[in-house]
Amino acid sequence: MNNRIKELRARHNLTQEELARLVNVRRETIVFLEKNRYVPSLKLAYDISKVFALPIEEVFVFAGER
Repeated sequence: MNNRIKELRARHNLTQEELARLVNVRRETIVFLEKNRYVPSLKLAYDISKVFALPIEEVFVFAGER
């Protein structure tokens, strides 16, 4: 699964630390997500999508769908 977190974070002028605080995880979790080394829980995916005001499927993309 790929994601657009880094791109969206930049567009919203958020640091990794700020996004982590907004979704109640450690900054390292955001780092791993951005590097596609961690698959988030449904709740975390929902929370991140909510921060960017986008549907989950516009933030997280299964490989081959994009």
